Amino acid sequence: MCGILGVVARSPVNQLLYDGLLLLQHRGQDAAGIVTAERNRIHMHKAPGMVRDVFRTRNMRSLPGTMGIAHCRYPTAGSAFSSAEAQPFYVNSPFGIVLGHNGNLTNAEQLKDEMFRTDLRHINTGSDSEVLVNVLAHELEKASVRLHLDPQTIFAAVAATHRRLRGAYAVVAMIAGYGVLAFRDPFGIRPVVIGYNDTPHGTEYMVASESVAVDANGFRVLRDIGPGEAVFIDQAGRLHTQQCTPHASLNPCIFEYVYLARPDSVIDGASVYESRLNMGEKLAQKIKRSYRHLDVEVVIPIPDSGRPSALQLAAGLGVSYREGFVKNRYIGRTFIMPGQAVRSRSVRQKLNPMAMEFEGKNVMLVDDSIVRGTTSREIVQMARDSGARKVFFASAAPPVRFPNVYGIDMPTRAELIAASRSEEEVAREIGADALVYQDLEDLKDAVRQVNPRLSSFETSCFDGVYITGDITSDYLRDIEVRRDAKRDSAEDDNAQLDLNLAA
Repeated sequence: MCGILGVVARSPVNQLLYDGLLLLQHRGQDAAGIVTAERNRIHMHKAPGMVRDVFRTRNMRSLPGTMGIAHCRYPTAGSAFSSAEAQPFYVNSPFGIVLGHNGNLTNAEQLKDEMFRTDLRHINTGSDSEVLVNVLAHELEKASVRLHLDPQTIFAAVAATHRRLRGAYAVVAMIAGYGVLAFRDPFGIRPVVIGYNDTPHGTEYMVASESVAVDANGFRVLRDIGPGEAVFIDQAGRLHTQQCTPHASLNPCIFEYVYLARPDSVIDGASVYESRLNMGEKLAQKIKRSYRHLDVEVVIPIPDSGRPSALQLAAGLGVSYREGFVKNRYIGRTFIMPGQAVRSRSVRQKLNPMAMEFEGKNVMLVDDSIVRGTTSREIVQMARDSGARKVFFASAAPPVRFPNVYGIDMPTRAELIAASRSEEEVAREIGADALVYQDLEDLKDAVRQVNPRLSSFETSCFDGVYITGDITSDYLRDIEVRRDAKRDSAEDDNAQLDLNLAA
């Protein structure tokens, strides 16, 4: 769920990249980094923390150049605490390559072994993104003749990279002295969009995880990068594109529409906001069909991602919509915070109930989803403490029963409240009088109503169907073992070398 950004412009790009990262901050709060290129020289600054904390005026001044990439990190592989795993990653052979990655490689361990034994490359961290940049560098070296690069050579290297990688990945990379490269996995799981800006000096291009980073920076959205497609923008500002893998198919992660993306983004031709409105309508239809006995007096959203669904749900049921929680904007997204205790404490800090909207009422709380149940449990209790007579809970998404291995922090079933519980048991766990989940087909239809061309989605966390076809029970068991070992270990990755980190 990281945020990636790349720009080839006619003027300095450091401010554009910084502003773009601020717009993508919701996709990662663990670390941030910007790399720019001035002719053949690369300038980098990255560090753990939020964008506004990582970059100061002195850091921005040290990032000259009209081409660059940026990244904000949400850790799903490797360590959440290691400064060495802040992105972009850099390799100096061949050419000088920096890379930012959103997603998860499911064959990272196999690739690490290949890097060591066959490609003779050292991997310094536990990050699969460092594996990815080394795979790309190796394939560029193999594809190039006399260390010369042109678009066709680059696309050949990307095609070879696709053949080696498994999993979900949206990638932005910069090759010193050549340009900016972006590509997407053959299933199109993680999003990436390209935009342009016509200036008196020529066309500028931007690639980003979400369209909001393009729009808000004054660029116009050109289109989404297709599954298996590569886009290369050379230093002169010329755009080159090529489909780099046969049999590609578009299967966007449906959790982008449920929670991950900003509502003002458009992903693969479907408005996130409109999709969430439709989710609320579907929920209202389900309640009318199967939960008529619930005496709902007021619908209250859990801000912010629950608002569009709650609004349409209230309209569909013909009951009042009220804002019952005030959100502290200075607390980050609790879903992506490391550790159950931290998340639980932060929920109380982030949301404060207004008792007048709860006292003596039967309240329907609406959230985008229920994953671990931490947030839901705390919020239901807050509603009761504020005087609610009954508390019902509606989830705009189906039960999350299976691990997500494609770049969302849901790696083990033990952490998922619905993995081994019925809907009634989940309701008891979170303290609700009744619980209504969205049906999976209704969720898919909610997005398809916005863009009928989206025929298939990546929905593994709901149905356990892993679209890449390489996920076995042994693989999931291995993830759980490694997750537990990391949790129990007192080791803090301090043994890793902090290479390429600006002071």
